[in-house]
Amino acid sequence: MFDFLSDYDNPTLLGAFWVTVQLTVLSAVGSLIWGTLLAAMRVSPVPLMRGFGTAYVNLVRNIPLTVIIVFTSLGLANIFGVTMGTEELKVRAFRLAVLGLVAYTAAFVCEAIRSGINTVPVGQAEAARAIGLSFSQVLRLVVLPQAFRSVIGPLANVLIALTKNTTVAAAIGVAEAALLMKEMIENEAQTLLIGAIFAFGFVVLTLPTGLFLGWLSKRLAVKR
Repeated sequence: MFDFLSDYDNPTLLGAFWVTVQLTVLSAVGSLIWGTLLAAMRVSPVPLMRGFGTAYVNLVRNIPLTVIIVFTSLGLANIFGVTMGTEELKVRAFRLAVLGLVAYTAAFVCEAIRSGINTVPVGQAEAARAIGLSFSQVLRLVVLPQAFRSVIGPLANVLIALTKNTTVAAAIGVAEAALLMKEMIENEAQTLLIGAIFAFGFVVLTLPTGLFLGWLSKRLAVKR
C-alpha cells in the first residue's frame, strides 16, 4: 500500500494522485464505519450514547479540517507520542492524515445516515420490536438497510467533498496531489497550466464517482 513512499522526495504526477486515491478510499471506509456507529448512538435509547453522539457531531463539524489534521500530527504524534504502528515518519503522516479525515468526515456521514433513518416509517421499527427484536437487531436488520438506500445521494456528496478535502493532508507533509502542485508552482513559472492540470485530475476523480453514485441512488431508491 505504501510503495509510493519509496519515491516520496520526487513524487510523480500519477504517484501523487495515487496517494490522493488511497487517502480517499481508506478515509471513506473508516468514515462510513465510524459515521454509522455515531448515527446509531444518536438514535439510541441510551441517554449517554445519544449525548456523546450529539456532542461529537456538533463539535467536530464546527472545527476546521485543517485544525484537526494539524492536531493529529502536532498533538497526537509530537506531544502524546502516538506512532500509528510505525516509526517511519512518512508512513505515520499518511496514517495520521487518514485518522484526521475519518474523524472529521464521519460527523457528516452520521448526519446523512440519521436523515435516512428518519425516513423509515416508525411503524416498521415498532413492529420489529413487537416480535421480540432488540434495538440493535431492529437497527441492523430493518432500519439501516432502508436508510442507506435513501441516502446514497447525500453520501456521494460527502465522498466528493472528502476527495477534495484530502488536499489538507499536505499541511502535515503527505505527498498527495496538492503538495506536488505547490512544489511544481514554486519551481516552475507556469502557474495557470499547472493549476489546470491538477484541477482536471480532481475532476477525473470526482465526476465519474458522482455520476455513478447518482445513478445508483436512483436505481436503489426506496419506493414509498
